Amino acid sequence: MTDLVFVDTNVLVYARDAGEAEKRPKAEAWLAHLWRAGAGRLSVQVLREFYVTVTAKLDAAVPVSEARRDVRDLLAWRRDIEESSLVEEAWRIEDRHKVYWWDALIVGAAQRLGCRYLLSEDFSAKARFDDLEVVNPFERAPEQVLG
Repeated sequence: MTDLVFVDTNVLVYARDAGEAEKRPKAEAWLAHLWRAGAGRLSVQVLREFYVTVTAKLDAAVPVSEARRDVRDLLAWRRDIEESSLVEEAWRIEDRHKVYWWDALIVGAAQRLGCRYLLSEDFSAKARFDDLEVVNPFERAPEQVLG
């Protein structure tokens, strides 16, 4: 079975940010690998943040029609998560691991979806949340992690 990888917003944004010459190809490589393997996962929170960031916060904003196409495509990576219990779980993660609320929601969603890895640059390298390992996609290539 392929290890599942939860993708944080920053990775999706870098894959679309024309101003990120160094990070963009690495983010694109990760996303391409996850599409081929069918291993990508994310939450509605990630899709919301992605859409707002790429359409309104980048120097070279992505056209709304393209961002909407991206979100529609990425919906394939979303699996239903019971939201009210996710909130409770995120509070436990926030308290136990001393992480910010939004990060606790990401960790909780990744765990609920059965992911082994969390692809993000927003956590310390090689951080662990029980069985969930954080991977910085700009320090490690997909082949180094997933084979």
